Amino acid sequence: MKKNNMMILSMASALLFSMAACGSIDSIDDTPNPNDNGGVVPTGDVATIYTTTANGFYQMEKSVSEVTTGTNMAPTTIQVDPSETFQGIDGFGFAITYSTCYNLLQMSQDARTAFLKQTYSETEGYGVSYARISIGCNDFSSTEYTLCDTKGLENFRLYKDETDYVIPILKEILAINPHVKIIAAPWTCPKWMKVNNLTSLGAHDSWTDGHLNPAYRADYAQYFVKFVQTMKQQGIDIYAVSPQNEPLNHANCASLYMPWQEEAEFVKELAAAFKQNSLKTKIYLFDHNYNYDGLADQQDYPVKIYNALGNSYEGSELVVGAAYHDYGGSNEELTDIYNQAPDKELIFSESSIGTWNNGRDLTQRLLADMRNVTLGTVNKQCKAVLVWNLMLDENMGPNLDGGCQTCYGAVDIYDNYTTLKRNSHYYIISHMSSVVRPDAVRIGTDQRSISGSGLVYSAFQNPDGSKALVAMNSGDEDITATVSDGTRFFKAIIPAQGVVSCSWK
Repeated sequence: MKKNNMMILSMASALLFSMAACGSIDSIDDTPNPNDNGGVVPTGDVATIYTTTANGFYQMEKSVSEVTTGTNMAPTTIQVDPSETFQGIDGFGFAITYSTCYNLLQMSQDARTAFLKQTYSETEGYGVSYARISIGCNDFSSTEYTLCDTKGLENFRLYKDETDYVIPILKEILAINPHVKIIAAPWTCPKWMKVNNLTSLGAHDSWTDGHLNPAYRADYAQYFVKFVQTMKQQGIDIYAVSPQNEPLNHANCASLYMPWQEEAEFVKELAAAFKQNSLKTKIYLFDHNYNYDGLADQQDYPVKIYNALGNSYEGSELVVGAAYHDYGGSNEELTDIYNQAPDKELIFSESSIGTWNNGRDLTQRLLADMRNVTLGTVNKQCKAVLVWNLMLDENMGPNLDGGCQTCYGAVDIYDNYTTLKRNSHYYIISHMSSVVRPDAVRIGTDQRSISGSGLVYSAFQNPDGSKALVAMNSGDEDITATVSDGTRFFKAIIPAQGVVSCSWK
């Protein structure tokens, strides 16, 4: 049925549309759900379905569909095939920056707990399962700093951004969902470790740019060790690190230029230091753009490191793969890297929305981000997908000069920290995490007799044996599909310009 035949809008509904089309400010929405079976509640086994549409009428709307056992003869079927398996899944999540934590801590305790439960709880919410933090400052910190600004590792210490903001929020999140994984990356090494080039080794007393002095590679590796150990003392396990956020970016508010030749040398030190200190923390290389910022000699950056280092150096088993951002190039690069190094993992670690891409307009962003950031990366072998700030305020902050001044959060908070507006990045992560659990495996699919090129989806089998399907429909007509795993099936309506997430046993 066509979208404009699904319902007759009243004047009140039309007003709701005008508010919701540019995002979703918290409100009550009584629009009928296309998957609600006309209000009839099935009495047998059911599939749980979450629905979101780009016009904002449905916002993670939860419903159920009766699951039938037997032979499925429906001509329009999405068949999932558990016998065909791909990569395992680590999770989906957001960056937990100082700015995110500052905004969360301005909320009342009850409101913050309710929001975090809705976001992270596996039983009362969407089960978001991954978080990204910085080692030292990032462009959404209170100021530029590292964890050892005074020369000498004996001066290593956490800064107030960690102790007063990030760690308290991480503890609240972990109390809700102790399975959340955390990946960390530095924006810069301490300034006393920097040089302006590797020939003259002149000092580089700046937060921005510079190279890691080869003489301090071992010290910098121990800096990472201290960070992982110190966070552990705070009750926070660091699941993974990358050696440098955006290593080809000279110009961030805090940055360090680390081309693949230099990262390769540092990674040897870092892996050995982790191994010698009995740390199991994974190491993901690169952590930057698909197009390698257009630098010809940096193309296939992680593969060059794999080939240069081999597998015989100490701690090599900890160097598990590479991480990517999407600020340049196409996610087709993931396929290229996977084909060159199929034994290595891939994750997607950062994407932003902002003024440049209509980031608060759900009609513009929901399907594009679902296609390119989540489904597009998972279907190209990524084990995890993370986006940038979980929460920013209505003025896109707080942030630092030299960093992103035009970024929105996955959620923006308004009205003296009382009103939340969820943007596309909140929905694309929640649609994945709500039905795909950590340690799930992506499985095969086969589309039968469903016309149109606007349907994109991915299927999974969870550790408990349940199955999941996440699908988007960028067409102008609803798609009524039968989802089948070969022995059990159910009906799901994938609305025009909409996304559904389904799970069933």
